[in-house]
Amino acid sequence: MSSRFEHREQRPIPYNAFLIRQGKYVLSACLLITIGLGIGVIGYHELEAMTWLDSFLNAAMILGGMGPVDVLKTDAGKLFAGCYALFSGLVFLVVAGLFFGPLVHRLLHKFHFDSVEWKDHKQNKP
Repeated sequence: MSSRFEHREQRPIPYNAFLIRQGKYVLSACLLITIGLGIGVIGYHELEAMTWLDSFLNAAMILGGMGPVDVLKTDAGKLFAGCYALFSGLVFLVVAGLFFGPLVHRLLHKFHFDSVEWKDHKQNKP
């Protein structure tokens, strides 16, 4: 199985390559947020007959974890809002993983690699 990250016995990638990797993961997170926001905007617009701006505001507030702004009038809109809130919670967790994953991996990898290198250096000392 192929991995996007280097194995613990490999040296950490150079800093420039790490920045490129981090940028790709941040772009993936932004894409996921955009898709999630689009789903919310369309859902509020179609099910609650909100304007595009009000739909965007409600979707952004729920996706950001703040809660809805407007009172929902239809049962379909309320059901959508509940499902969208659950979906938004999952999006938040995935985005956090995408954003912090490469950084945490690099830190743990660097600490592990440095400790193995130090242990090998101590054992090979005459």
